[in-house]
Amino acid sequence: MDPCPFVRVLVGNLALRMPVAPPAAGAGAGVHPSTSPCYCKIRLGKMPVQSVPAPLVVSDGGEQTPASGALAAAFHLSKADLAWFNGKPSLFSSRGEASLKVSVYAGRKGSTCGVSSGRLLGKATIPLDLKGAEAKPAVLHSGWISIGKRAGKVCPAAATELSLTIRAEPDPRFVFEFDGEPECSPQVLQVGSSMKQPMFTCKFGCRSNSDLRRPGMQPERDAASSAKERKGWSVTVHDLKGSPVAMASMVTPFVPSPGTDRVSRSNPGAWLILRPAGDGAWEPWARLECWRERGGAGASDSLGYHFDLLVPGADHAVALADSSIPSSKGGKFAIDLTAAQPLSRGGTPGCSPRGSGDLSNWPLGNYRGFVMSAAVQGEGRCSKPTVEVGVAHVGCAEDAAAFVALAAAVDLSMDACRLFSHRLRKELSHLRADLLR
Repeated sequence: MDPCPFVRVLVGNLALRMPVAPPAAGAGAGVHPSTSPCYCKIRLGKMPVQSVPAPLVVSDGGEQTPASGALAAAFHLSKADLAWFNGKPSLFSSRGEASLKVSVYAGRKGSTCGVSSGRLLGKATIPLDLKGAEAKPAVLHSGWISIGKRAGKVCPAAATELSLTIRAEPDPRFVFEFDGEPECSPQVLQVGSSMKQPMFTCKFGCRSNSDLRRPGMQPERDAASSAKERKGWSVTVHDLKGSPVAMASMVTPFVPSPGTDRVSRSNPGAWLILRPAGDGAWEPWARLECWRERGGAGASDSLGYHFDLLVPGADHAVALADSSIPSSKGGKFAIDLTAAQPLSRGGTPGCSPRGSGDLSNWPLGNYRGFVMSAAVQGEGRCSKPTVEVGVAHVGCAEDAAAFVALAAAVDLSMDACRLFSHRLRKELSHLRADLLR
């Protein structure tokens, strides 16, 4: 399999240094200029801004740089992002040398009437040389920088300094694309550095009417019951020889909470992601729970999700992801353990869920770094998921197939969590149509 180049830019060791105001005549010790919490907004190119706390330290005239190893922000750059940064600027484009922009604020994060509630202390722009970053790790910056606005005119901000470390490291990934919607039993293509090629096929299935219909139940009653729950969906991933290598199976029906038409967090639907166990049997590898989050004032609903790894031999599951995806416009499901990797360490230890490492230590022990992401469209839209998996987590085709099955389950959950007052697409509602005949 041919991986695609990706680069992680990690920002950490944040510290904010302000000079202590001199004591008044006859007074005791000096006063620190800021008694409010401080935070930073960090941006790299066109990537979303990340907001993080900035710890305060008292200036003592020394030049030591904090080395806590704590990660503050992480940016994931694809081949296209790297090309954009390394391209030549023009009259119609501001691209060129990459730069990290940091704005430092005093006060709590948040906004009032759309205006930031923090008081701006200063800004800094750090140029980054990302050429060759996909080949070897490099420290791009480490140390103190001045962030005072209008130096010499604003006090104490003019003397305010920020310490940070910026590190770039290779993060190659395998990339897969569904060439159709998961419920249409599509092929899955691997996207290489120069071409696409078939890697897997998917087979969407639903339990038969005889499986779903209880003895003595009339078709009309069965149809009414089916309209109040979504169950029995599955996606089986096959390799190019036709052998099943992974499966996503809906094990807990998606049903509306009493008195509503939505799947709630208190009663989510669930999928098991299964791996072949030999002799035609399957073994559970992970569990995905999904529900519909109600949007706040002026906000749309979202698909909430919780993902657990089921470690063989352990009596508990390991939570790897808990977040949400906007229901209307879609977004990314992500398992990102970058924060578990201290900034002082380079590279990503190689240990996959199965086939290339000791599963008993995963993701505990020395497993760190990015795992996977899956881009899905919003409800009602044609969705052909794109899956990215870190190379360190794939030692065989079965490793990749498990993540592909997981991506299919996330995509189908967007439909499973659709409001029950809305009809499903015909590809997903054929069961009910059969019952009504």
